[in-house]
Amino acid sequence: MFVATNKRFHISKIRKMKRRDLIKNIALSSLGIGLAEKATGNTPPQYLAEKPDPKVPNGRTKAEAIRDEKLKKDVFFTPHELKTVTVLSDIIIPNEGNVGSASQVGVPAFIEFMMKDQPKQQTPMRGGLMWLDNQARKRFEKKFIQCSKAQQLEIVDDIAYPDTAKLEHKQGVAFFNLIRNLVVTGFYTTEVGFKDLGYVGNRPNNWDGVPNEVLLQYGLTGDE
Repeated sequence: MFVATNKRFHISKIRKMKRRDLIKNIALSSLGIGLAEKATGNTPPQYLAEKPDPKVPNGRTKAEAIRDEKLKKDVFFTPHELKTVTVLSDIIIPNEGNVGSASQVGVPAFIEFMMKDQPKQQTPMRGGLMWLDNQARKRFEKKFIQCSKAQQLEIVDDIAYPDTAKLEHKQGVAFFNLIRNLVVTGFYTTEVGFKDLGYVGNRPNNWDGVPNEVLLQYGLTGDE
């Protein structure tokens, strides 16, 4: 799964910085082309493919395709949980200019898929969503998705900074690290995410030979 190389996404920065600058701050170059495969355990969600074969998508074996179809038919999140995931996704990556928010490019569906593809994440995810609602009830006497934007951000800000978060918010911090990584991975493995980064894939270029300064270093000339 995508890990931000010990650098954290801070919500206040997310609200102030352009996404392209933000993603550079977490060393995207270290991820390489294998980001999507690593994020999904070599089981990319259906929405990543442009024109998948309805039976066996490109790059999938028949057994994998059958497993994918089964996972897509299963349901993990309750309607309330999915709404909460959607709200959190858009707090982490909001709509910015002509680039859609996380939910607008299908990130909640990606996270739903990941919960079924990697069952070990189910308990931390569900427990974290419950923690979020419990905090909202304690502070504002309503569930998280019923809170105002300012109230939601107050809770999120308390768990978005692991180095300074209170010990009593330990569970919330662990949960937010999990969902933040899923949201960023889901967004930046979509076509919209790639375009937002300016990533165009491998392109042919022209090689002009060994630079002159290197040739001179070894006592060579361009004619040799």
